[in-house]
Amino acid sequence: MALYEHIYLARQDVSPQQVETLTGQFKAIVTSLGGTVGKVEYWGVKSLAYRIKKNRKAHFTLMNIDAPPAAIAELERQQSINEDILRILTLRVEELEEGPSAQLRKREDDDRGGERRGGPGGAPRGDRRPRREEGRAEGEVE
Repeated sequence: MALYEHIYLARQDVSPQQVETLTGQFKAIVTSLGGTVGKVEYWGVKSLAYRIKKNRKAHFTLMNIDAPPAAIAELERQQSINEDILRILTLRVEELEEGPSAQLRKREDDDRGGERRGGPGGAPRGDRRPRREEGRAEGEVE
């Protein structure tokens, strides 16, 4: 069987409980056709880069799947019928990533907050030299 990373986007006005129900339905489809779902990560509601079917945000969910291609084809068919699903992406991978995905690690880093200070490169803003004002030459005094 092949390994897949599958991500689907659900409409923003669907509740997180309904997204869990959808995930359960999709897992049942994969297992009924001889596959297994290893890891499921709910990434939450995120902004989209552009509108998709009049939605600006969506619920993102990642599923790591070990299944035959026929199971993936059926999963994608069922999701294309469902009006709550905006987009899907299935990638065949050589091996599945263990532990939290990069998206969850990013959120954990953002939650820590106080470790990063200042602007780009982590330099505190107070250590910068002041800007030269427009219209005044260097070394000129008012």
